Amino acid sequence: MKLYKSIFILFFSIFSYSSYQYETVLDDLDDAWSFVFLSEDKILYTEMSGKLKTASLSDKSIIEILNVPDVQYVSQGGLSEVILDPNFNSNNKIYLSYSAKNTNKKSTLFVMSAQLKDNSLVNKKIIFEAIAPRRTAVHLGAKMAFMKDGTLLLSSGDGFDHREKAQKLDNHFGKIVRINVDGSIPEDNPFVGKEGVLEDIYSYGHRNMQGLVITSSGDIYEHEHGPRGGDEMNLIEPSLNYGWPAITYGIDYSGAVISPFTEKEGMEQPLLHWTPSIAPSDMIFYEKDYYPELTKSFLVTALVSKDVKKIIFNNNTNTQESLFSDLNLRLRNIQDSPSGIIYLLTDGPNGKLFKVLPK
Repeated sequence: MKLYKSIFILFFSIFSYSSYQYETVLDDLDDAWSFVFLSEDKILYTEMSGKLKTASLSDKSIIEILNVPDVQYVSQGGLSEVILDPNFNSNNKIYLSYSAKNTNKKSTLFVMSAQLKDNSLVNKKIIFEAIAPRRTAVHLGAKMAFMKDGTLLLSSGDGFDHREKAQKLDNHFGKIVRINVDGSIPEDNPFVGKEGVLEDIYSYGHRNMQGLVITSSGDIYEHEHGPRGGDEMNLIEPSLNYGWPAITYGIDYSGAVISPFTEKEGMEQPLLHWTPSIAPSDMIFYEKDYYPELTKSFLVTALVSKDVKKIIFNNNTNTQESLFSDLNLRLRNIQDSPSGIIYLLTDGPNGKLFKVLPK
């Protein structure tokens, strides 16, 4: 009986992992956190220590970009997300999110715009500084995405020790923020004109949001780390309260109850939640056709489950499938190239960038 069981497990493993093969494109990356395609062959990527680099995927050459902002590289902090301006091809403009100390020597989240010229950053401008001071750089969020109207969304995490402030609108703890590219506030933001409220807030009641996607139809999706369990994926609408920490499907790391409630009037329910935690770290909505079986699905990288969750929503239900688990690595970031090829970035020191190809 044990022999038959072993043969079945071996067959199932081979069958499950037969759809894809992986090519190591880059290795020995130092705490790389995010990357973006400049072309089919060239990427721009961040390392949390404060380094911004370009890399050729064909000849493996790497160039460090100069004049990058100083960051606070400690705990979960450092140089985080890099994204391109929608008009990058004509203006060479990029945006960086990072942790640094404010004028009061407290850690917080910053966003800087700059132009990429001759392997250096020029015309740098801080366009956002979170009113979310904390002792150390944890739960920063730090994800960014452009809406169809050209405004910028960014996630500002709850700071771990400041979770109760996610329910208050006079700070940036546990908020999704919407600003113009010059840092000004769009006139149609949901809380504009409200007394005692930060007018750049778009939604609130979040924890540590590390997935932020805007689909071609303009819908906004995010996912966030829960505590011990209760990771969430949400459809974001302006002004809505997503509940943290008043409602949650997770418990504290100590095992203590954070809230006895999973539902409350006036607070949104997640589209889905994961318990045990998968530690979702990034997400794309795959709308290309290089892999027909993945088209129109969300692909969520996970640190704890060491895979990518393929998620398809259908009315009030969802289906999930685990992909790329045979790598057995903590996956930090996922992007698809201009031609639609998926690349996976692993987490931590000695990181790797993998190219995913059909077998």
